[in-house]
Amino acid sequence: MSSIANVMILLFIVATAIPFYRLIKGPTVFDRLLSIGAIGGKAIVLILLVGLMYDRLSMFVDIALGYAILNFIGGIAMAEYFRLRKEEE
Repeated sequence: MSSIANVMILLFIVATAIPFYRLIKGPTVFDRLLSIGAIGGKAIVLILLVGLMYDRLSMFVDIALGYAILNFIGGIAMAEYFRLRKEEE
């Protein structure tokens, strides 16, 4: 089980590079917001895979839920900030 989890973790880390590239090179703010959400979603899956690897999934589910809530609130806060900044211009 550990080798499968290690391979999955490696694949998710590589898959995170695609939204990270869009975060840096994104032509619009909307692209950047979407990439942050995608990176947060992949981070949640990575947290759960680490929990599977250590056979402590119940503890890591709580951590992943907390991170998901922070990711959601952060995405809404950034969207609101950019909306208000656009109205000022």
